[in-house]
Amino acid sequence: MQLTDAAIAVLRDQQRKGIQQKSLSDGQLELIYRNKWFKIWVPESLNGLGLDLVSGLSLLKELAYWDGGLAWTVTLCAGANLFVGFIDPGVGRDIFPSKQVCFGGSGQIGGVAEREGKSYRLKGLWKYATGAPHLTHFTLNAYIQEDGQPLLDQDGNPLVKSFFVAREFVLIHYDWDTFGLEATASHSFSLDNICVDENQSFSIDASKSTRPELLYQYPFMPFAELTLLVNFMGTYHRFLDLLEKLFVLKSNQGKWERMESKAAFRKLDEMQQDYIHRSHAIMDLAARSWDNLKDEADNAALYERIALESRDFVETILSNVIKLYPHTGISGADTDNEINILFRNIFTASQHKLLQKGFL
Repeated sequence: MQLTDAAIAVLRDQQRKGIQQKSLSDGQLELIYRNKWFKIWVPESLNGLGLDLVSGLSLLKELAYWDGGLAWTVTLCAGANLFVGFIDPGVGRDIFPSKQVCFGGSGQIGGVAEREGKSYRLKGLWKYATGAPHLTHFTLNAYIQEDGQPLLDQDGNPLVKSFFVAREFVLIHYDWDTFGLEATASHSFSLDNICVDENQSFSIDASKSTRPELLYQYPFMPFAELTLLVNFMGTYHRFLDLLEKLFVLKSNQGKWERMESKAAFRKLDEMQQDYIHRSHAIMDLAARSWDNLKDEADNAALYERIALESRDFVETILSNVIKLYPHTGISGADTDNEINILFRNIFTASQHKLLQKGFL
């Protein structure tokens, strides 16, 4: 999928506005709603794009190339809207036809859910709900209790369930204040004894999917790894392209040309070639795993490779950006310079634990 020139113009024009106001701008949101980017993984029958895995990844990567903050928000919110494939179908048909529907929340276990017959009473605090100001529903994980006592699953571990709650019942804590990805507005939120029906709980498990589409049979962990990785890929690709333009401009400066240019261009070229190789390899893994899923073939080895190679790719990106950044000069330290914006976004995104090597 290729973005139109008009869409790219809006992305470029609105990026700094989103950064300044520390949330997506009205112009950014209108572009997202018009193109159904929050609904990448929602079926067409529910007014979504209904993209397959590879097409969706390509779109996210392209968005990240032009605006990493917007792309990160789209990725996390579209990823939460994927939960349409795991909730009560009737509830999904009521909620998801809206063009502005946007699920989002926290993957952490931040509270408790007291079981009361066929309902639950939710209480707790959850951190890092990307896109909090424009979410229509908040998703969360909570420990299940009954009569004040924790319940255990079949393996003897504390029982945890996922829930979604309408925005009107949620208190947002405006505490997102980072040096990058500012527009993602990933604030904390809390609930205080909010009662929800049992049909507002769900399990992200292919065996418990409530819809027939193939996407909801794809395991969530490699899906999350791939969707986060393409954000790094797109942002890093833009960083490399801007460094190349900067180096060409600096080549006209006699001192830099004599002392640094050859080594800098050589280093940059090596990184560009490595990026191309790794990008093709990871997208090939994604495509093969998707085809295998369609053919009902065993994907275990491919999922393991996705886990390992995605983390190795991110580690390489971080290392290469650190090596290149000193060559940007003082202009790279200007917070309004796009190179600086990219640098900040990459290293803020790196704090997400999923693609850190120590997570495995």
